[in-house]
Amino acid sequence: MVFAGELAVSTRGLRKTYRRRGTRHVAVEGLDLDVPVGGVHGFLGPNGAGKTTTIRMLLGLVRPDSGTMRVFDQPVPDRLPEVVARVGAIVEQPKFFPNFSARRNLRLLAGGIGADPHLVDVVLADVGLADRARDRYRSYSLGMKQRLAIAATLLKDPDLLIFDEPTNGLDPAGIREIRQTMRGLAERGKTVLVSSHILAEVEQVADTVSIVARGRLVAHGTVAELIGAKASTTIRVGIEVPGTAGDVLAAQGWTVRRDGDHLLVDGAPGGARVTEALAREGLFVSELVPVRVDLESVFLELTAGQGPGTRPPDDPGAGQHGEHGRRAAAGGAA
Repeated sequence: MVFAGELAVSTRGLRKTYRRRGTRHVAVEGLDLDVPVGGVHGFLGPNGAGKTTTIRMLLGLVRPDSGTMRVFDQPVPDRLPEVVARVGAIVEQPKFFPNFSARRNLRLLAGGIGADPHLVDVVLADVGLADRARDRYRSYSLGMKQRLAIAATLLKDPDLLIFDEPTNGLDPAGIREIRQTMRGLAERGKTVLVSSHILAEVEQVADTVSIVARGRLVAHGTVAELIGAKASTTIRVGIEVPGTAGDVLAAQGWTVRRDGDHLLVDGAPGGARVTEALAREGLFVSELVPVRVDLESVFLELTAGQGPGTRPPDDPGAGQHGEHGRRAAAGGAA
């Protein structure tokens, strides 16, 4: 499936390998990634799946071995200087002066990148920090620090924002704040590409999703499409005699699995038919619940057995590209 309409990011056949101790390790293998313009796009995969490497290649911090990349239909890294002003990214925790206020930190940054200093208060309001603008950075919670980092990327008023694991280390309140911030940016017409392993959070905030494992794309589409594609008729049955009940249901041609004191039944046309089959044998259920399919269950099914292998960190040799990589980072990240 290729998303209809304009794409903010598109890669084809993207490949990146690293050499360590004389052995070549594949980080990204033939990746085809499409991120539509507008909304939040979740970029999901187990640790070591190649998410950060992909993001670093898009930002010009790491060069691919082969394949093509386009950002707003411009080939990168060749035309990266022409689109970098449209991109804001947080790949690592940005550095702020701990004894300076949030407002002063952003004013210094605005001066350094040539942004309008009047935007400082605007972006602080955008991320919900207007009432804490005069507080010192060191007094901020982790969630507030991450929101300030997002505010820093907004100083250029970018069209595409790329966040790599933005909720790492945050408590539930901080995660909710970041989720609300990303949703708010999308509602303003921005495109947000977020790499994350917190599936429940992504399901709540994302419009579209790409799932990768071992550097390859294994699924993509809208959240509703992915969940719908894996939707099942599994029914959870509570009953006093699960062994006997399991035999009765299996005799109907349905697949029955034990789940502790419960049964999981696949293939039945509905809960009413399950109840009917058991009642004919004088067996009555205490619980009958359809099993809800969510994004996390889809993710786990698609990536089963495809966790991280023995590959190096996502950024070995990121500095090997010298000043070009540093300029790209400065242009695309806070």
